[in-house]
Amino acid sequence: MKNIKKSTWVKIGIIVGLICIYLFVTPVRTGIKKIVFLFSMLDVDAIKGYILSFGIWAPIISFLLMVFQSVAAPLPAFLITFANAGLFGWVKGALLSWSSAMAGAALCFYIARIYGRNAAEKLTSKFALEEVDKFFDRYGNYAILIARLLPFISFDIVSYAAGLTAMGFWSFFWATGLGQLPATLVYSYVGGMLTGGTKKFVFGLLILFSLSILIYLMKKIWNDRNSKKTADNTEKIERN
Repeated sequence: MKNIKKSTWVKIGIIVGLICIYLFVTPVRTGIKKIVFLFSMLDVDAIKGYILSFGIWAPIISFLLMVFQSVAAPLPAFLITFANAGLFGWVKGALLSWSSAMAGAALCFYIARIYGRNAAEKLTSKFALEEVDKFFDRYGNYAILIARLLPFISFDIVSYAAGLTAMGFWSFFWATGLGQLPATLVYSYVGGMLTGGTKKFVFGLLILFSLSILIYLMKKIWNDRNSKKTADNTEKIERN
């Protein structure tokens, strides 16, 4: 009992501490609001300018930005992926984006695992988690691999949802890393070459591709669900 009570107080203390920092440390509160605003603009150049403003600390700031967007789902991670490619070159940018996204995914996983569903719902949304739950029930670990093929879509809700399952951390971690790596390399390479109107055009294509994949997956889930219902009804009729 003492250990349980101690761990509970530690969890509460961390939450209270973070809230106090946000409420009473003005630079932190102002900085978070600015970051959220930058993400809402969907402007890679704005993100690049913000990262560059920190000089030699730019890679560390980029790393922390990726972790922040992971926790504060569903901010778009692809903005940082493109910004890193433009600032540090596509190879170093890809490595930075991949490693920071992995750190963010692990943090989301453990937040859900330690604090439970209520905390995950507040950081994401109840509806989104319920939908991901269904996806996990149907596809299990493959859900992680599928979602990680789309790095320009926030994957963080899936990371939270994985933390609520019985899935082991290392199974989650390896599936995340393998699924994310190919797309991160591709989009870092493309992002390093984008400028002006071409950038907007590619963004449009990425969004269209993303929506197409999501529609396909939702249609597949819907068809599978209907097939299962039909099979269940047939079985009931045969029994009667």
